[in-house]
Amino acid sequence: MLGEISIVNSGKDYKQLNKGNIPVYGTGGYMLSVDQYLSKNDAVGIGRKGTIDHPQYLKAPFWTVDTLFFMTVRENNNLHYLYSLFQKINWKKYDESTGLPSLSKKTINNISVKVPEYIEQKRIGNFISQVDSLLSLQQRKLQQLKLLKKAMLQDLFADKAVPKLRFRGFKDYWVPKKLGDIANFINGRAYKQNELLDKGKYKVLRVGNFYTNDSWYFSNLELKPQYYINKGDLVYTWSATFGPHIWRGEKVIYHYHIWKINLSKSLNKKFVFYLLKADKAKLLSNTNGSTMIHITKRNMESKTVLIPNTIEQSQIRNSLDNVSNLITFQQEKIAEVKQIKQFLLQNMFI
Repeated sequence: MLGEISIVNSGKDYKQLNKGNIPVYGTGGYMLSVDQYLSKNDAVGIGRKGTIDHPQYLKAPFWTVDTLFFMTVRENNNLHYLYSLFQKINWKKYDESTGLPSLSKKTINNISVKVPEYIEQKRIGNFISQVDSLLSLQQRKLQQLKLLKKAMLQDLFADKAVPKLRFRGFKDYWVPKKLGDIANFINGRAYKQNELLDKGKYKVLRVGNFYTNDSWYFSNLELKPQYYINKGDLVYTWSATFGPHIWRGEKVIYHYHIWKINLSKSLNKKFVFYLLKADKAKLLSNTNGSTMIHITKRNMESKTVLIPNTIEQSQIRNSLDNVSNLITFQQEKIAEVKQIKQFLLQNMFI
């Protein structure tokens, strides 16, 4: 039983405490810092209410709120092993509530587990801990790359005739253009319910398919060329979650809340994609980070943007592509480490 190898301790309210350098943790992780600690020993946090399936390794000293239990180990047991074991347990199976997920001390103590002797616990715990350290390192690298890309988007695109950040050898002023004069924003169709099928010749691309929705409608309609999106086309979702995309899939019909963007020949498509990404970041910075912004075609076409010559467009595009590729590579490395960790959790615990 878990109660034979660990002790369940309760969190407490922190609101009476002063600001300090002791971290306070809730079920979602770090919250703020105070001037007192609840534990001077490392522990494993597990949710009492709310998020009950996200164990946390808590480095002492720390404080936890009353919705987060913290678990310490009994004598001759290893905390890193306990943390790894907690990641193996299906905590939702022990949910005691029909509403907000919850756990009790009694339930946790009565969970049946099989554990090895202390020396083997320590070796397993240390090994999984090394994998966790590698994963944390890779995640920090990913965050740094994302911050680099964000800074480049801010500084490579001009608000004035000369951008803040510029590559060597370029001196010409950027030229102001109305976006509507250099780009044609083409609306998709608004489909009737009887035009949408469970199976058909063409997928119907909707806004959600760019983000979280993996389900598709289909259509057998044969339409004018402007109502199809092909691989490599530049498109823009303009309602709900908004922003530019380069379509990577097969030929599709697209929905009303998406624009296909046709560009003049003097423009590099990926340069305009990044320009629109920078524009999106600027819009978000002025709206407290909300992604629910309604963008109108008239507003987009009336925007004044600054455009460099084609050679500088290519240079900017290549540099941002390189960083984007590094981000993708880093995400793949993180996925591989997570797979390795999952394999170890599945095969090193009974």
